[in-house]
Amino acid sequence: MSTPKRSSGDVLRASRKKDSQTKRAQVLATVDAMKSRGETVTFNSVARTAGVSRWLVYAEGVREHVEAAMKSQTRAERRTKQAGRDASAASLATDLALVREENRALRDERDRLKEAVRRSLGAQLDQSGTRELTERVNELLTAVERLALERDEIRAERDDLKSRLAESQDDLAAAREAGKRMLKQINRT
Repeated sequence: MSTPKRSSGDVLRASRKKDSQTKRAQVLATVDAMKSRGETVTFNSVARTAGVSRWLVYAEGVREHVEAAMKSQTRAERRTKQAGRDASAASLATDLALVREENRALRDERDRLKEAVRRSLGAQLDQSGTRELTERVNELLTAVERLALERDEIRAERDDLKSRLAESQDDLAAAREAGKRMLKQINRT
């Protein structure tokens, strides 16, 4: 039995169809992965993450999947906010301001303590022997290291708050953009 010979056009069409199906599956998998990681799903972010063109995420069969993911995230965000479990951008900004103020106070206290230690060491230098001074200096160095570690932890917390604030602002901007698009699409239909 001989199989009919396929023309180059048939081969090209079959290859394009297979490529299209692969890309569509990749986009759907990307949407599911983004949802499971808690990333904000938008048409642009899905296209960028999946490495496909933007028109593909708007294509029939794919668009509906992306829109459903966006709607489920919007509902989840609304439930989270109603439950009071999500920090608002204003709350994060306030936390950041408080951490900055606490850092400033800690630096002032550190400077005061350093000056007090210098004065105390000067007074003790006149009264103590070398061995006692060495022990005292070692204790003070340990205290300085402890304070430096605390300072570094506070800085790390501050940086984390800054990052969370930036993410919240990005999420807010993405949600607004998605809302605008959805309203435009609803108004068109």
